[in-house]
Amino acid sequence: MKQLLRLQLQVLDAPSGVTLMLQRGTHELVPPVAAAAGQLLFELQATVSYPKDEAAPRLGGPAVHGPVQGRFLYVNAGTYAGQADSGWSRRAKVPLPVLTRELVEQALARPDLTLQARILGRAGDGGPACASVKLLDAGWTLAPAWPVPAARANPALVVN
Repeated sequence: MKQLLRLQLQVLDAPSGVTLMLQRGTHELVPPVAAAAGQLLFELQATVSYPKDEAAPRLGGPAVHGPVQGRFLYVNAGTYAGQADSGWSRRAKVPLPVLTRELVEQALARPDLTLQARILGRAGDGGPACASVKLLDAGWTLAPAWPVPAARANPALVVN
């Protein structure tokens, strides 16, 4: 049986003037659900399945890419995000967590919680993040859903 798990990805220090979009499937682009100066919030639902021969639950769905043992999200920037006049054409590869049954059960039992992670949206050269990116803080964690907590800390956060 497949269930839906809510994930949120916050992009910090995104370069101004460069469009960033989450890639779903091979061509669909998904805009952030919230944005503030240099901060973006993406939200998606991933399917969770329990294959018979595997101990860990498996993430899937249109926004989830890569092999079973190395799932990830793509955050596209510039022309890859549909911004035709951009001088940037990049894509960041955001690693997804290896799940435990306990974590999935906790997340599904509490609709106010999501699996969340943060990344830097700016690469060392000042352009948008690209290639494999590192997760900030503790990586993917189960926490109260943004943007409500983020909006309290940052009143400039605008929900689309």
